[in-house]
Amino acid sequence: MQSAIILILLTIIAIATGALSIYIRRTNTHITNLNKALEHQYNLLVKIQSTLKNKSATNAVAEHAEMIYQDLLQNLIPIMAAIDIMPRNTPEHALWRALGGIMDEYAKNPFALEKLRRAIKLDSEVIRNIDNYMRRADIFLHHLTTTEPDGLLSSTFTDGLLGQSLAFFAQAKQLANQSD
Repeated sequence: MQSAIILILLTIIAIATGALSIYIRRTNTHITNLNKALEHQYNLLVKIQSTLKNKSATNAVAEHAEMIYQDLLQNLIPIMAAIDIMPRNTPEHALWRALGGIMDEYAKNPFALEKLRRAIKLDSEVIRNIDNYMRRADIFLHHLTTTEPDGLLSSTFTDGLLGQSLAFFAQAKQLANQSD
């Protein structure tokens, strides 16, 4: 009888130990899955934080864009007057109309480059405005490049009217300096 009781107790202990082992394995699996989920959530939060930080930097640029645009435009107006070019007649921002007018005129009439070269040679105010425009545009492009990780916005400006105008003005300056 005692051996039967001992056998029953050993069976109960073995079953309890087996059940406890299964429970511990399941709990361990759940904890592992929970750790993976938390790690994934942490990585997502880091990505979200990075994206928000980058958007914040881009928004700061956008907020200051009007001041930057006006500063660039103030240097373009005397240049356009010196070479007798009118801005585009479009609903764009005044800076893009001015740049568009310059680049449209150059596309229609390559003599616009020669007119700008002459203006550079004859009027120190024109070269001062060109230098100011190019310096400020370069600073703006550099700022865009450093604040935007994927470079989409900065490449848009560089490949667009801003970059084209920088190349046009640099070419005119180089021609003016060569013909001394």
